[in-house]
Amino acid sequence: MHANVLFLFTLFFSVFSVFASPVPTGETQDIEKRLTRSGRGTYFHVGLGNCGKWNKDSDAIVAIPKSLYDKNGGSNCDQWVKIKDNKTGKVAYGKTRDSCPSCKSGDLDMSPSLFKKFASLDKGVVNVSWNFMHKGFKP
Repeated sequence: MHANVLFLFTLFFSVFSVFASPVPTGETQDIEKRLTRSGRGTYFHVGLGNCGKWNKDSDAIVAIPKSLYDKNGGSNCDQWVKIKDNKTGKVAYGKTRDSCPSCKSGDLDMSPSLFKKFASLDKGVVNVSWNFMHKGFKP
């Protein structure tokens, strides 16, 4: 009887330990691309971004929240983001090339040409949802 109880306890503890283990960094990045974030979509004039590459305002560029950029160690550089205007349903894609210090966790800063796919620059802010596409994706 005690052997059965001990066996069940050991089995339960082993299974629980597996589920309680931290997620390795590579898997965190895989999970990140499946998350859909929502927040303010704004625009900025691009140049040399945190990813170390120069861009022009006519490029489809995004700056992700600095907290997310730092959390992922810049690993999202050159990764495409799918952006949806929550009001109109319009969808566009932007390449991650910078971080946005003033963005909250669901916000996204876009190059002027990318922002114009959703609204005029005069509007300044749109309500968006966005998520990372898989590495290697190109629109």
